[in-house]
Amino acid sequence: MAERSLKIDHARYILTVDRQRRIIQDGAILVEGGRISRVGKSAELADARADRVIDGRHLLITPGFFNGHMHISYAHPVRGIFPDEQASPLLHVFNLQSAMTEEEEYHATLLGLVELVGNGTVCFLDPGSTQFPDACLQAYADAGIRVVLGEAVTDQAAPWKLPRYPAPEAVTRTTAFIEKWNGRLDGRIRAWAMPFSYETCSAGLLQALKRVVDEHRTGLTLHHNSGTKARQDAVARYGHSPTAYLEAIGVMGPNVLLAHCLGLDEAEIDAVARTGTAIAMCPVTAAKGGRGVPEHGRMPEFLARGVKVALGCDSPNNSNHLDMVRTMNMAAIQYKDARQDTRQVPAETALEMATIHGAQAMGLGDELGSIETGKKADLVCFDTLRPEWQALWNPVNNLVYNADGRSVHTVVIDGRVVVDAYRQSFADEPRLFARVQEIGERLQARTGVSSPRSRWPMS
Repeated sequence: MAERSLKIDHARYILTVDRQRRIIQDGAILVEGGRISRVGKSAELADARADRVIDGRHLLITPGFFNGHMHISYAHPVRGIFPDEQASPLLHVFNLQSAMTEEEEYHATLLGLVELVGNGTVCFLDPGSTQFPDACLQAYADAGIRVVLGEAVTDQAAPWKLPRYPAPEAVTRTTAFIEKWNGRLDGRIRAWAMPFSYETCSAGLLQALKRVVDEHRTGLTLHHNSGTKARQDAVARYGHSPTAYLEAIGVMGPNVLLAHCLGLDEAEIDAVARTGTAIAMCPVTAAKGGRGVPEHGRMPEFLARGVKVALGCDSPNNSNHLDMVRTMNMAAIQYKDARQDTRQVPAETALEMATIHGAQAMGLGDELGSIETGKKADLVCFDTLRPEWQALWNPVNNLVYNADGRSVHTVVIDGRVVVDAYRQSFADEPRLFARVQEIGERLQARTGVSSPRSRWPMS
């Protein structure tokens, strides 16, 4: 339950990310009924009383972070097993994921939530990788987090072990999932359609799923990339580039979120902007996977055209961390190097992608993503009494270029304090860590998917 009322008083800085992008020094926030009722200078809120008051003199407050593409369910038990020289682990990834039991997925998800919430993520989108949402529901409830869920579906052959159904069954399953899950946990769960990609789903399936989400006023996400070879293949198969194909069949629009979006050309970027489609980019995955950001990265072009760009961590075996501050940092520095232009993706833009633009990309911008009167109270409080915050002159630069999630002190979701002075109360961390280690051992033994544990001798 939310606190009856909560006040954060005398905050060192409040980065509101509101319409004016105000930064308030010596600020205060009053939360009542799970929503922000007042925000301003501490002197302006001196008369405000609350059931709980947090001393913010050493805190920097931001809106909660939105993780727009996050495979949460499988990777923690086998995090880091894939060697650097392995070009793509996807074949192994899906074999591992499909082999998990309900109990294993619950504990892996719980550990993911500990990491996400502890680093300031208040909402994440899992693009259909959770196989047992009923088993994970208690973890979502206990963590207090917001989650966008769906059932992954395909109806075409794929190189990986993906859930495949005849198109009518895939539509029926998706519709039933949305009707069962959308709006649960007091609205913190949103249910979307989640076809895997245009290559693994027929046009008929994609169009039917778009009709479903239009009727249910929800969203659709899918993995999407392009590039010279992808365009050649798509033109040969569909008569269009990958993105033009989605537009031609009507599977674009403000309730569609395309994930990754590397390699799109100018015409494809125009199609995304023209249709109001949102995207989620995973800058750490792109760098770690050697995806060729100088050639294929298009974040500056999307931003220049006003596309709503969210950031994502992808998975603990792609980015290998679930820290949106580190993800913001990569987004802000990656294109400066790739374009040899330090004006690319300023720190302020990186923060917008993790907050207000991320919320808008996920269809939640009217209620979340900024610190404004009337919006839901999802807040992250950073402890500035740490060495990485010294000296503190430009708070946005300090956050994006100096800090990481380790300085997250307090996290509020829906007006409820879910991380309190660095401590969460929904999981026994030592027991959970041991359990997930055991799950990883069992999972590798059961699937035969494993790698040498070190190039160096281990005794």
